[in-house]
Amino acid sequence: MSRGRPVIGITADLSTAKRNEIGANSEATHCLPQRYCRAVENAGGVPLILPAMSSGPALKRFLDLVDGLLVSGGDFDIHPRFYREKPITGLGAIKQERTEFELDLTAAALKRDLPVLGICGGEQAINVILGGTLYQDIPTQLPQAGNHQQSERKETGGHHILVHERTRLRKILRRRRVEVNTTHHQAVRQPGKGLIVNATAEDGLIEGIESERHSFVIGLQWHPEVLAARHEHQRRIFKTFIAACARAT
Repeated sequence: MSRGRPVIGITADLSTAKRNEIGANSEATHCLPQRYCRAVENAGGVPLILPAMSSGPALKRFLDLVDGLLVSGGDFDIHPRFYREKPITGLGAIKQERTEFELDLTAAALKRDLPVLGICGGEQAINVILGGTLYQDIPTQLPQAGNHQQSERKETGGHHILVHERTRLRKILRRRRVEVNTTHHQAVRQPGKGLIVNATAEDGLIEGIESERHSFVIGLQWHPEVLAARHEHQRRIFKTFIAACARAT
């Protein structure tokens, strides 16, 4: 679509409207941490923040405007009805409007074979769209797993992952073992159609997926947009993604 620097659509978060002290409803607000835009710009892309919309024509127009899609993370869960399960006690907050928007937008992007990078909840969205399932709550369903909700160590990393051989991610990172920062209580359980696991935590939990059926589709459970400021191998994730978007123009 674009000429020059590729345009990267980044999904925005959507706050929940609440009643204030006089009983009036506050307005929901779209927002996005600056680090996503900074990582895209530093890698050679032009970030374009995409607000949650329910209109089919709006989604189509969004995808007409961009060369690639970055599905951002957020402090909410995908309702298990989207992967044919009933909620368990450990399920967290749900943002229906944002979830439906991101799932519809991601599905349309995959159909067009646009490059897609999913971060944290964005990885989970890719998996669900392609028919995969999630652990609704790691401590409940995998009590033997390590601590993956380490927001206090977001800037530095809290545990290590093993990057699988013969995967696109291994070629990007050029490392077998990488320290990552995770802030999640959900995770990919069963990978969707055409997806392979490209990284696992030392406790065996899936930390990354990629598609064998698309030109560029990678999902990462950690937050490379935070670590990119310090680590070249994390910056290469965005550089490779932007390069794929440039080829798709």
